[in-house]
Amino acid sequence: MTPQVPSGSRHSFRFGLPPSLGSETARERAERLASFLQRALGKLVEVNVATSYETLAKDLLSGRADAAWAPPFVCARMEAMGVRVLTRGVRRGMSSYRSALVGRAGSGLTLEKLKGASAAWVDRDSVAGYLLPSAFLKTQGLEPSRAFVSQQFTGSYQGALEAVLEGRAQVTSVFCPPSSTGLTFTTGVEDVLGPGMGAKFELLAYTDEAPNDGVPVAMGLPAPLVTALETALLGLQSTPDGQALLRDIFNADRFEVAPRMGYRALYRVALASL
Repeated sequence: MTPQVPSGSRHSFRFGLPPSLGSETARERAERLASFLQRALGKLVEVNVATSYETLAKDLLSGRADAAWAPPFVCARMEAMGVRVLTRGVRRGMSSYRSALVGRAGSGLTLEKLKGASAAWVDRDSVAGYLLPSAFLKTQGLEPSRAFVSQQFTGSYQGALEAVLEGRAQVTSVFCPPSSTGLTFTTGVEDVLGPGMGAKFELLAYTDEAPNDGVPVAMGLPAPLVTALETALLGLQSTPDGQALLRDIFNADRFEVAPRMGYRALYRVALASL
């Protein structure tokens, strides 16, 4: 798909959110983000939750979205097509994260026992929710399409974790901080399901790290609007309302300027997952 240039005459600004933390939760918070962006940009703002990562990417490329909060692999796709990633999230002082393969606590599941198990993933384009664990399993001699008796894609981390808790799958994955932080997989689980829920899962393995999620902007978006959006996102941490948006929508402490082509290395992960 060739990227489309947004119409210069349109007075609204459209921002896309992924469904990865649950569409219902994201929609509840979209109104708060729309109000913030409307004040910052001086335009009517629409915030929409995409039904999938693929839809989010297509919305950006078609011009149906002017900017989006996008997972790393979508950012990598956008960069490869000439789309700029404006900012990326910083969590616990880090610009990268990893994935943890987890099963239900007490299940006794190990990497050696995964063959014949069932898996629940987030989305085929989700880095921590599918691509990183899939690439890792291949390095362990486990081809997911053959090793698992079934694989389901739930569309969100909440859905995938709940599938394991409820016995509809035996293994899933969740984003978590890099090893340098000293934090474990339970941090990611509790970010999604709430305090104390990490104890309901046990770790199978950690994957390699990947860059954090970012905000790509549509090609042809007027430079003053790009600058205003960048300034607004970088300044979120300076107010209590902004800090709440960072926590509740972006699961980040702050934004930083994204380095040009900073997601290129993810194509290695994407290819390994095919």
